[in-house]
Amino acid sequence: MKEIFENARKASTAILALSARERSQLLLDLSASLLERRSELLAANAEDLLAMDKSNPLYDRLMLTEDRVASIASDMANVARLEDPTGRELERRTLPNGLELRKVSVPYGVIGVIFEARPNVIFDVFSLCFKSGNVCVLKGGKDAEHSNRKAVEIIRDSLAAKHYDPSFVTLLPSTHEAASALLEAVGYVDLVIPRGGRRLIDFVRFNAKVPVIETGAGVVHCYFDADGDMAIGQAVVNNAKTRRVSVCNALDCLIVHRDRLADLPQLCSPLAQSGVEIFADEASYGALDGAYPAELLHRASAESFGTEFQSMRMALKCVGSVQEAIAHINCYGSGHSESIVTENEEVAELFERDVDAGCVYVNAPTSFTDGAQFGLGAEIGISTQKLGARGPMGLRELTCYKWLIRGRGQVRPR
Repeated sequence: MKEIFENARKASTAILALSARERSQLLLDLSASLLERRSELLAANAEDLLAMDKSNPLYDRLMLTEDRVASIASDMANVARLEDPTGRELERRTLPNGLELRKVSVPYGVIGVIFEARPNVIFDVFSLCFKSGNVCVLKGGKDAEHSNRKAVEIIRDSLAAKHYDPSFVTLLPSTHEAASALLEAVGYVDLVIPRGGRRLIDFVRFNAKVPVIETGAGVVHCYFDADGDMAIGQAVVNNAKTRRVSVCNALDCLIVHRDRLADLPQLCSPLAQSGVEIFADEASYGALDGAYPAELLHRASAESFGTEFQSMRMALKCVGSVQEAIAHINCYGSGHSESIVTENEEVAELFERDVDAGCVYVNAPTSFTDGAQFGLGAEIGISTQKLGARGPMGLRELTCYKWLIRGRGQVRPR
């Protein structure tokens, strides 16, 4: 492990010698190579899928398809075409003594990423790290071992074709010991980002000796206000819940104003067609009882709220005001993505101001919380913390800064 981390640290200096054009061209070449070798990646992925139960919420995240591989390749090409995030002048000023100060963006150096059954993460992380001048050290789970190895093999082959340092990307063994070593790699790794569920994120946060940016866990709400438009509400709620249930921006709890309880069956009708199970509080249950499929309607328990379901299940809560909805969200949410459906501008602005989350939507589904959708090319994760990056993390979020100071022999008085 020490040798791996030493090589990564050395590579973090070597990568600085590559021009923005060279880094972009490598990503374009890799995008083309991935499409040419997609059958190899899909075959490796099929081995991983055979070992996982289809009922596992991670199954959908693990699965690669022709379309998903094509999307990954497209995202890498998009990242290649984005503006270089390094070397940007963030601030400039001259002090009274004549010293010239410049604040410029620079790469972090070595970024470690620990992730679960998400083989697409490897390509997303590498493209963003490489484009921003960072080296990446990856630690995936056993569930995606064949997929991860093949993905890194494809990347390293593209690096070898350009005679670049293979340590620009490293895949650690899928063991707990490797994860612990990465989290304790002080002096070698500048930043660790976990991509996974709450258990993984908590493990990283509690055990890391290097800086951490928390990402991933999403307990997501949508509040249908007293002044919500029914057509918009149906579209927003259904898309947020059913588009892809295993991802972190999927809806977990629908909150409805009590003045719209009579409209709840209509609002939830698209969910019934998709087979969504609802765990409703007393008021909401009464409004849906007899108007929603009985086998899909259940009474909520205390555990129903604050749960990231990652399946065709969601909670339902009735409130008497937008303030009560906001209080519920700030109590049970994870700081990821929250949404309101309303035609009342005052209520919308209050929701935007007071909801504590990285992404807050008005009359749009949380399914848009995604680096590519935000025009970032791809994302290394969705930050749910407040120190540093917040929300989808793209190229600029993978840089920090340093001060450059030039003088003409000035000295500081005693």
